[in-house]
Amino acid sequence: MEIETRKILNKSFTGTGWLSIALLAGALVVFLAPIVVRGMGAFVFRSTVEFRVMQDDIFERGNKDKLEEDLRKARAAREPVYEKLEAFEQELEEMSIVDRLEYRDSYDELRNAVRELLGPAPGEERASLPRNRYGQTRMDRAGHSLHHLLYIETYDYSDPTRMGELIYEPRSQEFEGTALEGLFEYAENNFEAMMRPRTEFYWQFLIDQPVDSNIFGGIWPAILGTFYLTLGAIIFAVPMGVLSAIYLVEYAADNWMVSLLRTFVSTLAGVPSIVFGLFGLAFFINTIGVSESKSVLAGSLTLGLLILPMVIRSSEEAIRAVPMEYKEASLGLGAGKWRTVLTVILPSALPGIITGIIISMGRAAGETAPIIFTAAVSVGRALKPSQVFTNPTPALPWNIYNLATEHEMVDEIRHVQFGMVLTLIVLVLLLNMTAIVLRARISKKLKG
Repeated sequence: MEIETRKILNKSFTGTGWLSIALLAGALVVFLAPIVVRGMGAFVFRSTVEFRVMQDDIFERGNKDKLEEDLRKARAAREPVYEKLEAFEQELEEMSIVDRLEYRDSYDELRNAVRELLGPAPGEERASLPRNRYGQTRMDRAGHSLHHLLYIETYDYSDPTRMGELIYEPRSQEFEGTALEGLFEYAENNFEAMMRPRTEFYWQFLIDQPVDSNIFGGIWPAILGTFYLTLGAIIFAVPMGVLSAIYLVEYAADNWMVSLLRTFVSTLAGVPSIVFGLFGLAFFINTIGVSESKSVLAGSLTLGLLILPMVIRSSEEAIRAVPMEYKEASLGLGAGKWRTVLTVILPSALPGIITGIIISMGRAAGETAPIIFTAAVSVGRALKPSQVFTNPTPALPWNIYNLATEHEMVDEIRHVQFGMVLTLIVLVLLLNMTAIVLRARISKKLKG
């Protein structure tokens, strides 16, 4: 009976374990799938001829002959739109003042909608801001602009018991009987001819400089800034963390002071990251002055303090996991304590130490709060290694937050936001995979 009960319990625990794994995998899919799908939109999308013009103007990239051919066909398809606008402007001149005023606001809105979709009209002065030099560069955003050109957003308040209901009225109703009457049908029917779409694989999103507050271009400065900050944090935290772990395990006496020290380390691991950011600003910048203001150096030191408890605890556990027989054998052969630590204990504990270090790197790469006050800026160019001691830098975590909450064109650059998120997640996953591979190889090598 007891054996049967044990079998039932074993099967129940095994089933519960597999169910937990399935639920975890499902949660990861639900969480990551939208990020992957929308993040890939920054790399693979349907571009318009405006995108190719922008790439040629700013980055001098693309086939100029094909671009000229696309531009010629796009301009030919757009010409009737501008002809109808010019014809209506002539009608306006012939209208009475009352009729002219009636149409003026509606016509200005229409011109702005056309400019948003197609860019400046032929002969218009070249705008200073890149966002005003081109029409829509992506077909998904061009679709939104076309909808804005064709329809007017209004609210229906006919039912006093309900809030106003958003409805879309055809803009063509405002211009019935005028030269613009056929413009809307033409724009809808010839949309693709005017935009000349094609599928684009924009891998340069990872290496291009951002243009006009990330509206165009790539995210290279943010990637490089994240690398600088993470590397600086590791350079600061790893030696101090590993040496601290060696002291706590091999040299420290078992007394109340050491217990208190371990309590402090555990407490630091639970301190909110924003506190580390404020401390970094107050101590590294305002007190000891590692830099005059925000800098990669100040941010790296702050992140180093943040991950230091994690490095200490993981290194301490890895050192404790080394079999006591290894140490006794080394000491029995006449090696001193420090030599035993360097040649026996540390190599044996290396898989666990490296795992802790790389997981700490993943956390440092994804932290936002500590670098807000010490290192991060919203807009900036990629730094040279010699500039990290004095200059701030863009970084993926901060730029994701900034573009998603504070950017003036937040809805228009969703692809950039999700592209940054996907890049950061891939970066952290690569770090964790590296930890797994290194741990497996070093363990295999140690076992002979």
